[in-house]
Amino acid sequence: MKLKEYLSKMKGGAKSPPAVGLKELIWSWIGSVIGIGLCGYISSRYFEPMDLTLIIGSFGASAVLVYGAIKSPLAQPRNLIGGHIISGIIGVACYQLFGDVIWIAAAAGVSIAIVAMLATKTLHPPGGATALIAIIGGDKIHDLGFLYAFLPAGLGALILLIVALVVNNLSSNRQYPEYWF
Repeated sequence: MKLKEYLSKMKGGAKSPPAVGLKELIWSWIGSVIGIGLCGYISSRYFEPMDLTLIIGSFGASAVLVYGAIKSPLAQPRNLIGGHIISGIIGVACYQLFGDVIWIAAAAGVSIAIVAMLATKTLHPPGGATALIAIIGGDKIHDLGFLYAFLPAGLGALILLIVALVVNNLSSNRQYPEYWF
């Protein structure tokens, strides 16, 4: 491939998606504030007193998908739950194997998580962050070991899913999920 051909691919070609209407904005906001708020409340009330957490940074990106891009294949329940749990397991394993050299653990964890999610049809981009958090998350996260994949990653994702099921189906213009498996 010639350089000019290669560079011409970067100019794009598709039209920008249409703007989102006010109702869609409001429903996305309601879902997100309830989902993230519930994870944060339960975490601070019940989990943090036990030196645990129920909220991780990758849930912010999951909220964008399950409340704002509900038709995306990346936002469906299988992807949300499976992506976080699989990536959490891989992140912990990579930290345990390569944690003495964080950059190797990080590169391996995120890369293997992507491949595993693709192979299991659970691709959920925030899962890459879930794997990375298992590696760079500090002592409290590291002390959880493989529990991290299920608490906070799996349980938090489940809470986001339950809220998405309730809120996204309150509007007559929205339906979630598109599919389960």
